[in-house]
Amino acid sequence: MFLRKRSLAKDSRGQSLVETALMLPLLLMLILNAVNFGYFLLIAINLISATRNGIEYAISGSLTPRNRPLPSAGGSLTGTTATTVDSLIVQELGAFNPGNLAVQVCSLSLGSGAGSEPTTSCATAGSAPGPVPTPDPDPESSTYPGYALNRVDVWYSFQPLIPATPFTLAVLTIPSCSSSGGTTTCIFRSHAEMRAMGS
Repeated sequence: MFLRKRSLAKDSRGQSLVETALMLPLLLMLILNAVNFGYFLLIAINLISATRNGIEYAISGSLTPRNRPLPSAGGSLTGTTATTVDSLIVQELGAFNPGNLAVQVCSLSLGSGAGSEPTTSCATAGSAPGPVPTPDPDPESSTYPGYALNRVDVWYSFQPLIPATPFTLAVLTIPSCSSSGGTTTCIFRSHAEMRAMGS
């Protein structure tokens, strides 16, 4: 009886190694999918914040205590100091690659505000990966004359940190991500609008 129990214990020693070998790929896939999904959320949060800060900067100007003119919209994405709206957005994004970034700024600083109702015009820096929207008309222009609606659109395309196909399954459930030829690419778009007073 004792010998039989001992032989059964000997036979089950390799079972935990087999179970570990079978479960390790699944656990690795879950962990790396979570890393890619977390990276997507990090980019989304940073782009939303940068867009919001860009539109707030675009409407600041004559109404600030310094009574300065509206900031320039920009158009190059290469500014080293945040003096234009698009360079502020690049500064906000920090480590992200500006080569994958496109910014459209619709601002009073590009439009006309003299002699008539203020209007906004747009400038685009970078190549947008889709149609560039026109600014929405101000829905309350008759109620609040003298104001114009400013808009900032930001597009950013990126690949997940771990680009292998089994590790991008969680990211591919997001509509802004797609896979082509084994390469997963996500295009995130954010926009913000605020009303500014014409001069």
